[in-house]
Amino acid sequence: MLDQWQGRTHQVVTGVCLLQLRSHRQQLFTDTTAVTFRPLDAAKIRDYIGRVNPLDKAGAYAIQEEGDLIVEKISGSYSNVVGLPVRNACARS
Repeated sequence: MLDQWQGRTHQVVTGVCLLQLRSHRQQLFTDTTAVTFRPLDAAKIRDYIGRVNPLDKAGAYAIQEEGDLIVEKISGSYSNVVGLPVRNACARS
């Protein structure tokens, strides 16, 4: 996966449903973040894999663990890429 994404931009999309059972209220939203990978050769990918186990990560990487080695830039919510778009959850409450 890292080889396929090197030098390219992909989107991380998270869907969230918040329920308040007593009042029967719900909030539904999605958040999308564009993640652009650096150009990576086999040696850079091996270096990243040597530092971070990609096998227990959605997408084979964790931006919060040595992400600066492979990610050039993000456009959108950093917390969305980590796992939960906190910014949007708080803004909608």
